[in-house]
Amino acid sequence: MTKQDTILRKLRCAVYTRKSSEEGLEQEFNSLHAQRDACEAYVASQRSEGWVLVRDQYDDGGISGGTLDRPGLQRLLQDIEDGLVDVVVVYKIDRLSRSLADFARLVEVFDRNGVTFVSVTQSFNTTTSMGRLTLNILLSFAQFEREVTAERIRDKVAASRRKGIWMDGVPPFGYRVESRKLAHDGERAEQALW
Repeated sequence: MTKQDTILRKLRCAVYTRKSSEEGLEQEFNSLHAQRDACEAYVASQRSEGWVLVRDQYDDGGISGGTLDRPGLQRLLQDIEDGLVDVVVVYKIDRLSRSLADFARLVEVFDRNGVTFVSVTQSFNTTTSMGRLTLNILLSFAQFEREVTAERIRDKVAASRRKGIWMDGVPPFGYRVESRKLAHDGERAEQALW
């Protein structure tokens, strides 16, 4: 074996983090930081395999995993297309996407550019058929969870409306919100009649 055979190819690793709500993002150490720390530690543990962390940070705070229209993700995808990334590292699969269809699109971009995908808390390899099956099962559950959450929210809003509870937004002209219910605002209502 020659010295050249023992030289490892450097694998440029990009960490992607996401949190769907803005709650807690103002904290000095928040969920995005925790995800990043875990991912960076994993990349460091793979240093002997040639893994190196890219300097850019790809973070999306306060953005749903149900859409691909996220600034951090779009920058990551552009860097992948530009050949700057070899491995995408996430804390959990659902940080990258909660939509099976969207994730399939991401995997197409990864495959087209020779990029592999790693979740530090869920062990699998997307280069094998078993790894892809595992990934699809996990993504199906993530999408199911997102849809169930949306149904719960929709049901809660509908139940609140049936009880006359004003949920949010600007009340109609001539009304005001009082104790989470619409109340007739006599003075403004008279203005509406003229």
